[in-house]
Amino acid sequence: MFKHLNAVAGDPLLALIVAHMKDTNPNKIDLGVGVYKDDNGHTPILNSVKKAEAILLEKESSKSYLGIYGASEFESTIQDLLLGEDSPIKQAGRIRSSQTPGGTGALKVAADFISANLKGARLWVSDPTWGNHKSIFNSAGIESCDYPYYDPATNGLRFDDMMATLRAEAKAGDVLLVHACCHNPTGIDLQAEHWEVITDFVNERGLLPLVDAAYQGFGDGLDEDLAGLRHMASKVPSMLIANSFSKNFGIYRDRCGGLSIIAETAEEANTAFSIVGQAIRANYSMPPAHGAAVVHTIITNPELKAEWQEEVTAMRNRINGLREKLVSKLKDCGVSKDFSFIKDQRGMFSYSGLTLEQVRTLRSQYSIYIADTGRMSIAGVSDSNIDYLCESIKKVVG
Repeated sequence: MFKHLNAVAGDPLLALIVAHMKDTNPNKIDLGVGVYKDDNGHTPILNSVKKAEAILLEKESSKSYLGIYGASEFESTIQDLLLGEDSPIKQAGRIRSSQTPGGTGALKVAADFISANLKGARLWVSDPTWGNHKSIFNSAGIESCDYPYYDPATNGLRFDDMMATLRAEAKAGDVLLVHACCHNPTGIDLQAEHWEVITDFVNERGLLPLVDAAYQGFGDGLDEDLAGLRHMASKVPSMLIANSFSKNFGIYRDRCGGLSIIAETAEEANTAFSIVGQAIRANYSMPPAHGAAVVHTIITNPELKAEWQEEVTAMRNRINGLREKLVSKLKDCGVSKDFSFIKDQRGMFSYSGLTLEQVRTLRSQYSIYIADTGRMSIAGVSDSNIDYLCESIKKVVG
């Protein structure tokens, strides 16, 4: 039955993780993995999460199904984190939100919803974008198109080129996917003025914006990171938002995220949300409970919420501090290339500007694991490995 099948290549980033694990070099560095790490190279459980889990262990009384959309009380939690507690959109009933298995689950449901109900819609994604975006939407039969984003010549944003391409080629009814903050994989974010231009264009052209909010709190702040998303939400008639709680709550393996749908009226939102429920039922039927219960417990407990906000701040400050330190040490050790742009990037990832040849030399000769694109995970840098990293880059770059 399966003799005609051919093996397919695995995800290159996952292969990178495996190669690092097998490497026996005591100085090896993993800058490929997409999870937060502390200075000891460990992904910790937040104290606020541990306390919330203790509360759940004491109070939880059932393991019954949650229902298609997840815990009903979690809907408000998602919306408050995305739009703010006093959002007029929420007060008007124009937004409905479902718990999903991570941000990936939210994107998959969004893809199936679009495929079934917005016939002929194409998905516009940044070049580059998160490696799974195209796979998810292509699996739902949706054509994906690239818009320019990263400029290797300046290690910056090609915004003029981005808008020129969209103005020339995007059609009414298409879907425009943008990263809310901490762009994965480049670390280059849209600024306030960019969000204003994109929002105006979305309305003029009749596009459906889909915002991927996977890293809230890891850039400049929990509210600051979603300022662009909130501006867009306040101006457009319709919008989809896929968000993840994996990073800012550190609950990666518990697979917790959300899909929100904003419509022009409450009635329209409810109608669309019922159709989203059909997509969920056909995918995974019902979401897992634990992660959402943890997040809801933290957000609705003032003491735990305050502690969680402090922990997010600490993670963010560590990442941004590592950016500053990495740039400084590279300069101090005499690297010829200017890496100062790394300080201006945000989130866990950086397009380092290293060439494919340089990346592969770092991997083969120095056991430093960076994606072939030059994308590195800043969270993998630590006080114990930063000197070795910088000296190795110097040897490769000159």
